[in-house]
Amino acid sequence: MPTYVYRCKKGHEFELFHSISDDSPKRCPKCRSGAKRVPAGGSGVLFKGSGFYATDYRSKGYKESAKKEKGATEAPSKPPAGGGGAKD
Repeated sequence: MPTYVYRCKKGHEFELFHSISDDSPKRCPKCRSGAKRVPAGGSGVLFKGSGFYATDYRSKGYKESAKKEKGATEAPSKPPAGGGGAKD
């Protein structure tokens, strides 16, 4: 359930924790006058980690299968040692 910010007619501001579907009129706890919901300041956003890519949140199984697939499709960059070239 979210927390909502309310302001009464006399300017008192307060927070209430209730369900989205709760339609009952809200009353100020100080003066008991009617109150209306006001936009809240929002919450802070914290970015931490190595990066923010779609692949950062992949499952362990997906990452393992991608590594296997990548290893099987890579071609060797050098010819094998021992001379695989043409002879004169």
